[in-house]
This record gives sequence, C-alpha cells and structure tokens, in this order.
Amino acid sequence: MLSFVLKRLASALPTLLLVSVAVFALVRLVPGDPASLMLGDMATEASVADLREQMGLDKPIAAQFAIWLGKVLSGDLGQSIQFAMPVRPLLLDRFAVTAAVVVSAVLIAALLAVPAGMLAAWRHGSAWDLGTVATATLLMSVPSFWMGLVLLLVLGLHLGWLPVVGYVSIASDLKAGLLYLLMPVLTLVLVESGVLIRMARAATLEVLRLDYVAHARAKGLPERLVLGRHVLPNAFAPTWTLIGLVLGNLLGGIAVVETVFTLPGLGRLLVGAIFARDYPVIQGCMLFITFVYVLVNLVVDLVYPVFDPKVIAE
Repeated sequence: MLSFVLKRLASALPTLLLVSVAVFALVRLVPGDPASLMLGDMATEASVADLREQMGLDKPIAAQFAIWLGKVLSGDLGQSIQFAMPVRPLLLDRFAVTAAVVVSAVLIAALLAVPAGMLAAWRHGSAWDLGTVATATLLMSVPSFWMGLVLLLVLGLHLGWLPVVGYVSIASDLKAGLLYLLMPVLTLVLVESGVLIRMARAATLEVLRLDYVAHARAKGLPERLVLGRHVLPNAFAPTWTLIGLVLGNLLGGIAVVETVFTLPGLGRLLVGAIFARDYPVIQGCMLFITFVYVLVNLVVDLVYPVFDPKVIAE
C-alpha cells in the first residue's frame, strides 16, 4: 500500500512542474508589458524600467522562471494589478465560494444518481430503466448556462422563491447564504447527474453479469444483500473515478455558472483577470486550479483500492 501511495505522489509532481512551465510560457506570450500595465498610461519610461527590474522582467526567460517558481514554492503568487492586493488570499477567498457550490452539487448528484443508475440496471428493460436512461440523456444534453437561466426565470422571476442577483456569504448570514447558493447547486446537480446515472447503470449491468453474482443468488441470498454486498462495491469503483473527474473539472471550469448567478468565485476571477490582463492573478488561478485538479485525482486514486483491491497489486 505504501509503494502504491508513493507512486501516485511521484506521478503528480511532474504534472505540476509541466503545468507551471506551460502557465509561465503562455502568460509571457500574451502581447503587452506587465510593468506598463501596472503603472498605467501616464507612467514614464524610467518608472517602467525600474518596475521591470524589480519584477525581474529585464532578465533572461530562464532566470525569470527560476525567480517566479521560487516565489511560488514559498507561497508568494505576486500582487494583483486589478485589486492591488496579494494574489494568494484573493484566490483562497474566491475558491471558498466555488468549493461550496461544487462540492455540495457533486455530493448531492452522487447520492441521487448512483442509486438511480443501479436501480435502473437492476430492473433492466423495465419502464423505470427506460425512463431513467431518457432522463439522464436529456440532462446530459442541456448546457449548464441554459439550465441556470431556466431556473432563474422559473424559481427566481416567475415564482419569486429564490434571489436572482447577488451573493451573501454563509459565514455572515447562514439562511440568506444558502438561498443564494441553492440555484447554482441545483443547476450543477441536474447537469452532472445525467453522466453519473449512465456510468452507474453501465457499471452495475457489467457486474450483474459476472459469475459471483449468479453464485450468490444461487446460494439463496436475498436480493438486497446481493446488491449491497457484491454489486455495489464493485460497480461503484468506475463511478468513483468519474465523480473525481467531475469534481476536478467543475472546480476549474465553473466560470459560466458563476457568471449566470453573479457568484464571486474562482472562475469569474480568472475571466475578469484575463480581460484586465492581470498577469499575476491569471498565473495564480491557473496554477491553483491545476493543483486542486491534481489533488482531487490523487485522492481518488488513493481511495480507489477500497473498492478494487486489485489496483494495488498491479
């Protein structure tokens, strides 16, 4: 088990290094001078040159990368041009909003979709199975922004049950904060449930055809024990992998939903930084999103042997 964990940790480090190189190179390819942008249009050439020297922009690319990487490893992601504050606390503050929406949505979607998919597989060919597959296919076909707009129109404008614009932190007001998060979470639950249902159903159908399931039934075990003891642990393994992928993708790609519901999350921060050409924030967001994605998938890999012990032996 220890060697399995060490291998997974070792495989994550090159990924982070390659991404850091790619992020640094992509930002440097963007037209414009960061020093001139930070100082504004009224800056003199001397002040721009001084700032370039302070930021290390007058040095060779390799030296710039070494300086930047050293600061990143020490936790210094730079200073935001747009917000005039350090990037790290800005990222953590915005990520708290994104994580609250994404983690809640993925958890609820998994709790609803996995049992629904397994039940559809168990009753393969029935009306419940056909209805579940049709519903999952429909949910997979609906874009997240369109689903969000529909919920805003129905639940917000027509029925007036939920607030339409704005955001209130849960820390400052629990009830109001939950109301503002309800529609974004519901949007992601509906959109992501489709793919989870299809995966759970397909994995369960595959397990139900295996010999040990037929053997358990032949021994006279109740169907609930067959499903809970033999089918669920083995069918859930590939679904668990998909849940990790969905979670990582949403943590880094929720900008559309945050824009629809005006949430001050990490996705909107990255989009705003791109339009404002706030290079430190762009670099910080991309690195942070990559780190979170790698971390989520690392946790998924480490937990996977619980459902499939054969992975450790491979």
